[in-house]
Parts: sequence; C-alpha cells; structure tokens
Amino acid sequence: MPPNTPDLPVPPARPFYGPVVVRAAFVLAVLGWGIGFYGPPVFLHAVVTRTGWPLTLVSSAVSFHFLLGAAVVACLPRLHARLGLPATTLSGACALALGTLGWAVAAQPWQLFAAAALSGGGWVTMGAAAINAMVSPWYASGRPVALSRAYNGASIGGVVFSPLWVALIAQLGFAWTAGLIGLGMLGVVAALALGVLAQTPKRLGQLPDGAAPGTPAPTHAHAAAALPGRQLWRNRQFQTLAGAMALGLFAQIGLIAHLYSLLTPALGTQAAGWAMALATACAIGGRWLAAARMRPETDRRLLACASYGVQVLGSLVLWLAGTHHPAWAVLGVVLFGAGIGNATSLPPLVAQTEFAQSDLPRAVALMVAMAQALYAFAPAAFALLLAYPASAGAGLGTPAYFAGAVLVQLATMACLLAGRKSS
Repeated sequence: MPPNTPDLPVPPARPFYGPVVVRAAFVLAVLGWGIGFYGPPVFLHAVVTRTGWPLTLVSSAVSFHFLLGAAVVACLPRLHARLGLPATTLSGACALALGTLGWAVAAQPWQLFAAAALSGGGWVTMGAAAINAMVSPWYASGRPVALSRAYNGASIGGVVFSPLWVALIAQLGFAWTAGLIGLGMLGVVAALALGVLAQTPKRLGQLPDGAAPGTPAPTHAHAAAALPGRQLWRNRQFQTLAGAMALGLFAQIGLIAHLYSLLTPALGTQAAGWAMALATACAIGGRWLAAARMRPETDRRLLACASYGVQVLGSLVLWLAGTHHPAWAVLGVVLFGAGIGNATSLPPLVAQTEFAQSDLPRAVALMVAMAQALYAFAPAAFALLLAYPASAGAGLGTPAYFAGAVLVQLATMACLLAGRKSS
C-alpha cells in the first residue's frame, strides 16, 4: 500500500476577469473619445488660429477624419481576427498619436488631411465598435450593465479632455500639447492592450458572466440564424437598426455641435458651458438607467424608442424655451442629455438579441461605420438650418433647426419600430 500523503491545498479559483476588462475598456474609451472625438473641434480652432487657413478647408479635414474612421470601423472585425485585439488597439493608438501631432504641425493642407487620416483611422480602435468587441466575449446576460459602464468612458472623455485641450494649448502651444498627450496615451494603451486585452475567457478557462462550468448559456426569445455575406445587408432587422443608429447620431451630433452657441444668449457664456457639462452627466445617468431597466424579456427596440422619445421632448423644450426662459432651457438640456449615451450603447444591445453570435461583431461594426459616415456631415447640415433666413438670430427659438432635429429623431423611432419582430 502506498503511504498516506497529506491532502494538497486546492488553489482558489481565479476571480472572474470580466470586471477588469470593463475597467480597461472604460479607460480606453476615455482616451479614444477624448482625443479622437472631442479633440477635432478644438483642433479646428487651433489650426485656423495658427495657419489662417479658411474655416471651410479645416472643417473639411474634420469631416475627413470621421469619414476615414468610418471606413476603418467597417474593417475592424477583420483587423481583430488578423492582428488580434491588443495589436489592433495599440496600432490604432500609435496612428492617433501621430495624427494628433500632425494636426499641430501641418504646414500644407495635404499634410493636414494626412494627419486627419491617421487620427480618424486610429481613434476608432478605441471607439464604440471596439469597446463592444472588448467587452462582449466576457458577458452575455450581464452585457447591458457591463457595456454601460465601459461606454461611460466616452462621456467622461468629453468632460475631461474638452477643457484640458483648451487649457494646455493656451499654456504650452498645440504642438507640445499634442506630443505630451499622445505619449501619455500611448503608455496607457500599451499597458492595457498587452496586460489586459491579451487575456481571453478561453485562455483563463472562464465562461461569460463568470458562470460555473456546465451552466447553460442564456438564450434569447428569438433564435437568430447566421447571415453570411450579403444576407446581412438584406436583413430587415439590420437595415432598420443601422438606419436608426445613423439617424439618431446624425440628429444628436448636429444638435450638440451648435448647442453651446444657442444656449449662450439665454444662459450666458459660463452657464452655457456648465449646461453642456450637465448634458454629459445626464448621458451617464440615462445610460445607467436604461441598463438597469433591461431584463431578458425586455423589448430593447421599445426601450431605445423611449430614450429617443425623451430626446424629442428635450428638443421641443429647448425650442420653446427661446432666449427668455433659462429654466426651461436647462430642463431641455437635461432631457436631451439623458439620451446621448444610449444612442451609442443601445444599438449593440439590440443587435445582441437579433443576430447570431457569429454575426454580431460584423453587424455592430457596420452599424457604427454607417452612423459615423453620416454624422460626419451633421454639423454642416445643421449649420445650414441655422442659416435659414427666417431663423437667423433666433437662438433657442430657431424653428428650422429644432424642427429638423425632431423630424430626424422621429424617423429614428420609426426605423426602430419597423424592425420589430412579430410575436
């Protein structure tokens, strides 16, 4: 008989790694949106001030930044499959850092557009589709809350970086600011990409949501068939969901681009700035509320409609507030702001219930790409509404501007409803 041996201690199971990934995705969203989304409007002013180039030329570079990013987003699933998530994210961060520096030192218009290509293609590796790709493998039933927490980094990016860019450029100059922020961003992204994103549930032997082995995977009410190739483009759910995301963000970006200037006559410059920050804070609250209300049986399209309905109400209140009712203007900002975050986070969560898991990364990436390609033109389109002769100088009472926003928001809701599956 072999001698008795003492029982060896069983090593404790490793804690579920999903929350670590969510925190990393949050930080990457702060950097991606803070530099690549909220940065270009500040870059525009800095470039025009430094070079004296026409505003239309530099504005075209901003649009090119977002359009090139849309093309890269459409290819993001293939880049992740070929290079891996960590390498794609780090490569994008390098392109974003170089492109941002290019905005600061461009001496010729072609150099400015080359910089816009680098920054536009780089920031989307930390944008909406990328954050979804980082978080989704770790969560199934817990995905709404997890994505909500990660996407909140986008809102925080606006709160932190919008004033940071302005303050540092004023103190250090655009070139030094771009270099310092770019280097700092590269260090953080490298640490997170190589240290956190390199882990996968399979590598750690973990299941989504931290479920125990043998736990059945959660199912949705409708089992989705795979949609390879062009079948996805012909699918009614995809068409209506992609259309809703594109229209919703078009209206939202168009409103945000000019809202500060419209709030200033009613609230004053300082209070208008605080109102914009309040809209961002409400975006975080609205995203959290939507995630908290989401259940397995929830019709996520109806939930998205409710969010856009609140934004419609906010747009109407802003319109009716005019320049003489500041309290109503603040209420309009709160209502409109409550839906800002959901315009980005809810469409991927709707897609989770409507598409096969194998199609989900491609569907989300294409939706985000189409939305970004459209909203690149939103500031210019809404500027035309502001310039409508009968609306000139009307501030928050501008009828064409807010009527246009409301119509696009209602069209967004119609797309969502058109894609609902019959029971």
